Amino acid sequence: MHSITIISATNRADSNTEKISKYYLSALKNKGVDAEIFSLKDLPESILHSDLYGKRSEDFQKVIDTFIASQNKFIFISPEYNGSFAGILKVFLDAVPPRIWTENKACLVGISSGRAGNLRGMDDLTNILNYLKVNVYHNKLPISRVDKLIDGQGVLVDADTLIVIDIQLEGFLKF
Repeated sequence: MHSITIISATNRADSNTEKISKYYLSALKNKGVDAEIFSLKDLPESILHSDLYGKRSEDFQKVIDTFIASQNKFIFISPEYNGSFAGILKVFLDAVPPRIWTENKACLVGISSGRAGNLRGMDDLTNILNYLKVNVYHNKLPISRVDKLIDGQGVLVDADTLIVIDIQLEGFLKF
């Protein structure tokens, strides 16, 4: 069985996205599932200059080989940026050869400090992933007011959110 790559879809340091990604990792490991996080903050700086349009730095090729090409399931934890998702995620998707994504499966989680839990961003990401021939799991989870659901130590503590995440993960594991 392949492991699942959780993509923390921002390059912002110490983000709520990263905190939610860590919760997903812990929840999957508690279910006995092999998973790992790839944070877009760990992309090589060459991503904008030498890793697009068929060129590859050694560092970015290692990212592709480790976190993308060897997997078949992905969980995108995507924060809301300007009514959609972070531009760095689009750059990342553009830099990975499209054929690598084909026939894989994705689960989407939108987070925001506002009310909509990045619904529009998840719709935009769904459209892009569908174009790349990725099968997107139907239970997309918008997590709103994320800053109120995490305690002072950065741990997700909201009981209702923990329940819906578990339901989403159980379904995605069967997907």
